[in-house]
Amino acid sequence: MTRIAFADGAFEVDAAIVAEGLGIAVPLLQSGMREGRITTLSERGIEADQGRHRLTFFSETRRFRLVIDEHGTIIQRSTLDFGNTPIPRSAHRPG
Repeated sequence: MTRIAFADGAFEVDAAIVAEGLGIAVPLLQSGMREGRITTLSERGIEADQGRHRLTFFSETRRFRLVIDEHGTIIQRSTLDFGNTPIPRSAHRPG
C-alpha cells in the first residue's frame, strides 16, 4: 500500500498518484495547482471514521479522492469523471 506523509495537519501526496487519479500528466498537475485550476480539500474523520482522513483533489472536470488511515496508508481511492462538463459546485462540498 502507498503511504501519504503528514505532520501538523499538512499532507504530502506523491504528484504521480494525484496526476493519475485526475487523468493528467504530472507537469499539468503542477502548473494547474500553481495557477489555482486544481484545488484540494482535506477532511478529518470523526466517530466511526476517527483516525481517517479524506483528501480530495479537483480539476476542471474530475474529482479524485483518497481515504487514508492514521498511518498515511491509502485505504480507498476513487475518481469521478464529469467528461466534458465542468464539475458542479455540489461536488466541491465536504462529504
